[in-house]
Amino acid sequence: MKYLITGLGNVGYEYDGTRHNIGFEAVDFLCKELGGEWKGNTHGDLAEVKFKGRTLILLKPNTYMNLSGKAVRYWLQKEKITVENSLVLLDDLNLEFGKQRLRAKGSDGGHNGLKNIQELLGTDAYPRLRIGIGSNFSKGKQVNFVLGKWTEDEKAELVRILEKSAEVVKTFVTIGLEKAMNATGK
Repeated sequence: MKYLITGLGNVGYEYDGTRHNIGFEAVDFLCKELGGEWKGNTHGDLAEVKFKGRTLILLKPNTYMNLSGKAVRYWLQKEKITVENSLVLLDDLNLEFGKQRLRAKGSDGGHNGLKNIQELLGTDAYPRLRIGIGSNFSKGKQVNFVLGKWTEDEKAELVRILEKSAEVVKTFVTIGLEKAMNATGK
């Protein structure tokens, strides 16, 4: 069984350590935990790892957030992976910091990465793991917050959050989406 696990983010050192790149951080954590190695490839960096007899193709698109669908669609087709066997990990400022929500489908919620994936896949029915970054910003400062660096307090919690997201991914690939949603508290 093969899966495409995509972490959303923006390439470039100026985006390292920003809230918007938690999807990249989550797949980086999983890659390291499962002994993978990143290699540059078409539309992004890829790592192939194994977990309990499953093959996970980890992807960090290099298309920038707003064009993430180009990379997701390309690798689903190239690796002959169904949409049901894909999982997108991303930041969500509508969830409190550290909270995670696994869903089978849904709106893009104003997230440009999801919006592009939905447009290029022609459906909103693809699994996604939203990782809460909180909403501690004043009116009109949303972009600065999302593209801002983690605070020291947030950094102290990141390992725990990334461990949890790795567990959600491993649960998803071993027992399936519905059971994973139940096991992770939906």
